[in-house]
Amino acid sequence: MTHWRPHLIALAATIAALLAIFWRDTAKMAEIWWTSSTFTHCLFILPLVGWLIWQRRAELPALTPRPFTPGLLLVALGALCWLLGEAAGVNFVRQVGLVFMIQSSILTILGVQVTRGLLFPIFYLAFLVPFGEELIAPMQTITAKLCMIFLGWAGIPAHIEGVFISIPNGNFEVAEACSGVKFLVAMLAYATLAANVCFVSWTRRVLFMIVAVVVPIIANGFRAYSTIHISYVSGNSHFAESVDHIIYGWFFFGFVMVVVMGLSWKFFDRKVDAPWLSDTLKSGGIARTASWRMPLAVIALALLPMGWQTALATLGRTPVTHDISLPEVKGWTRAPIAQSFPWRPNYAGADHRLFGQYRNAAGQQVELAIALYGWQGDGRELVGYGQGAVEPESDWSWANDTTAPANGKAERIFASGVAREVVSFYVLGGMTTGSANRVKIETLKAQILGGDQAAVAVLVSAEDSEAAPSRPAIDAFLRDLGAPESAAQRVVAEARGR
Repeated sequence: MTHWRPHLIALAATIAALLAIFWRDTAKMAEIWWTSSTFTHCLFILPLVGWLIWQRRAELPALTPRPFTPGLLLVALGALCWLLGEAAGVNFVRQVGLVFMIQSSILTILGVQVTRGLLFPIFYLAFLVPFGEELIAPMQTITAKLCMIFLGWAGIPAHIEGVFISIPNGNFEVAEACSGVKFLVAMLAYATLAANVCFVSWTRRVLFMIVAVVVPIIANGFRAYSTIHISYVSGNSHFAESVDHIIYGWFFFGFVMVVVMGLSWKFFDRKVDAPWLSDTLKSGGIARTASWRMPLAVIALALLPMGWQTALATLGRTPVTHDISLPEVKGWTRAPIAQSFPWRPNYAGADHRLFGQYRNAAGQQVELAIALYGWQGDGRELVGYGQGAVEPESDWSWANDTTAPANGKAERIFASGVAREVVSFYVLGGMTTGSANRVKIETLKAQILGGDQAAVAVLVSAEDSEAAPSRPAIDAFLRDLGAPESAAQRVVAEARGR
């Protein structure tokens, strides 16, 4: 493989340069792999890619590396993806852009024939990107509903509210850790590998992937149900929790993998000695001398979005350094903060955070929270994991979404037997929304085009009980507060000294 050596050196230098240019994203991914139990499986992706390439080692010399200039278009697409992620403040999109640039550089420097021969190992690099946190809330809901189905079959009386389930001798929460997302994303990576290694037929691969996704979801629902069942039978919820943790942590994941592989074993259709590359692919070709033009072009394309972002980063960033205060609301007076269980929303990195309690003549009581960002960036995003009504490390837990007001969102949260409803509005770029995706789009537009980057979160919340329901109090306060954008614009103007 002497004709490979110059091309491999050029590729290695290019990848090293990309990792150095985007060192912040590289370091962030590595930190997530090492510190988050959800993404520990990512630590095995590079060794597995190396193993996949090693499997093909006897057949690779028949392929001829030849630079592929159109591959630069894909590199540019990856660079654009990184720019969009940087502008919108989305780590996931930036990381996808970086990994896609690496994958595209392989095509550009080694060529189409080699890329086809290594197509799956190159594709499998995509699992280096941590993903799945956005599935937590849907998976909590699915797991809770599966629990209720199994409890009904078992004849155990139960009541569900969001992700909280009550039985006669205890209350249970399908928390984030119980959602099964950790299990699901790891299983998806494993199943994708197994589908390539064990199957040749695409029909069988697709069916295997469906089984590999559906079985873990159902099994996780059954695992959560088993915890509740143990508590119901034993009358000891703490005992049930300890059993659940041991089973889930040490045995459950391995057991479900064995079940999935056992169900699929007799359908494996790849022979042990089957070649990895087709004969039509091993057609050889005229070797070309490795050139540094392609690596330099890849690096230049990678640098372009970073230069663009640096040039426009400060546009629209008007200082917000003046002191600000909560608004006066007609018919409501400020009151000392009194809560059955302490609550405050989490907005890390905000330039200003205001929080206060209001009470009206009818005795209704609400909390108003305002968070102001003069601009958004890494570590200071208006929306994102851990931002908003529920801080991940707090005792509060999301239960379910409730009826949203116009241009807002509403959700119910619980802590220590206390229920609370929170209505949230995001104001930026001249619009008001409750959608995190709309916030990301408007943030991206402001950063790419240099618009005003000020962004404000306005939250109104009240404790909820049968004697004093939360929503009438929240709706009454919102009517008297007026349009949330008016309150946000006043705060921005005040912070800018206008």
